[in-house]
Amino acid sequence: MQDPVRVVVADDHPVILFGAEQALLKFPGLQVVARARQSTELVKLLQTIACDVLVTDLAMPGGQYGDGLPLIGYLRRNFPNLPIVVLTMLENAALLKRLSELGVTSVVNKSDDLSHIGLAVQHVSRNLEYMSPSVKASLDTLRMNAGGKNEDVMLSRRELEVVRLFVSGMTIKEIAEQLNRSIKTISTQKNTAMRKLGIERDSELFQYAQSNGLLNLSSHSVDDTGSAS
Repeated sequence: MQDPVRVVVADDHPVILFGAEQALLKFPGLQVVARARQSTELVKLLQTIACDVLVTDLAMPGGQYGDGLPLIGYLRRNFPNLPIVVLTMLENAALLKRLSELGVTSVVNKSDDLSHIGLAVQHVSRNLEYMSPSVKASLDTLRMNAGGKNEDVMLSRRELEVVRLFVSGMTIKEIAEQLNRSIKTISTQKNTAMRKLGIERDSELFQYAQSNGLLNLSSHSVDDTGSAS
């Protein structure tokens, strides 16, 4: 008899955590061995128990190791052989591309049926890629819009600065006053950044900022290419 696939599930929302576990229990051969609510707890678990696959929320603030892409990067560096299934509500070009660069081969949108979590675990445990329907549709759209071009999404220093200040709670007018630019210029830079990222709503911009660790960046920690340093 084949050994079960041991799964650790991490999410800061108890309802999602419970739902994901229940969805996984419906799949023969999958065993939930531990649960975590934030990154401190998650890393401690991974250091002390045997785990074959990690299922983790992307936006999971409050822990010592952060959340979003910084956390995924930390996990990939410190547990390089551990397959990761990422749970998220956010789908945009920059995020999906970065996750892929970090070695994540499975992303499940929380708006899809939770059964896709189990399917994702089954796939990554066999070194196969798996994207839930919403994520796959987004990727297909991105490829169509790209028209065969492979263009990196890169924000300028000023665009990134405006995004960082906006998601910190400042208004366009307040940002203009702080940076000594016109309101029109700030608004244009914000809209340009959103267009580059494939984002249409402010709520998605907040999610993107959290996932990329921008909420914790200071203005001097961004280089001229728009990358966090």
